[in-house]
Amino acid sequence: MSNSADFPAGTGPRRRRWPLRVLTAAVFALAGLIFMTSFNTAKGTNIRTDASLLKLSDLIQERSRKNKDLDESNGSLRDDVESLTQRDHPGTKADEARLRALERNAGTKKLTGEAVTVTLTDAPPDATAKLPGYPEPQPNDLVIHQQDLQAVVNALWQGGAEGIRVMDQRLISTSAVRCVGNTLILQGRVYSPPYKVTAVGDPDKLKDALAASPEIQNYMLYVNAYGLGWKVDDDGAVTLPGYSGTVDLHYAKPLE
Repeated sequence: MSNSADFPAGTGPRRRRWPLRVLTAAVFALAGLIFMTSFNTAKGTNIRTDASLLKLSDLIQERSRKNKDLDESNGSLRDDVESLTQRDHPGTKADEARLRALERNAGTKKLTGEAVTVTLTDAPPDATAKLPGYPEPQPNDLVIHQQDLQAVVNALWQGGAEGIRVMDQRLISTSAVRCVGNTLILQGRVYSPPYKVTAVGDPDKLKDALAASPEIQNYMLYVNAYGLGWKVDDDGAVTLPGYSGTVDLHYAKPLE
């Protein structure tokens, strides 16, 4: 079929090139804008290797260490305040006994007793299905998730735990076990697997509660199929630290 029947002579090819020319000009304009933005940002420095520009992971770890130091300092100051209060305003023996019971339940004092520790670890990154009938794993199948840690903590409380420590921190009533990817964020500090959860209580009841948890039973399917880590140890007598962070509640307020 002749082109002359559809387009005026000499106009067809030009019309087809026009969008391409516009796109090419836009690409060069965008490249120039990126170059100028990079130049203004760098101001003569090497953006790729400038030591002052820390990786996000470095900043997170630095803030986590700072939070740990602040927690320890806060705990020390709290002990000083309590010592001064008892010195200047001594209470009766009944008051002191009641206070100790409240501190024990609140988790702000050390706790010693028979303990069980659960350790959860990621599967090897190159893991394959170890059992017939299971599909090959996806990346999410090979890492510890928030729901797995929460299942362990909830089962231990259900089993009568008197106190629980996750990694090196004591849990209290306002503690929240949260994960971003396979990184644990607990009370302002960041942890990577393997994760250790230690509970003081009757070891047999604690282990029975772990075995009876439907969520942990589901986790064990992935342990057996893909090699996620699961280990339960009897620790004997263990002393859990008291919670040393702030006990103030923070919440949003409407603007006036």
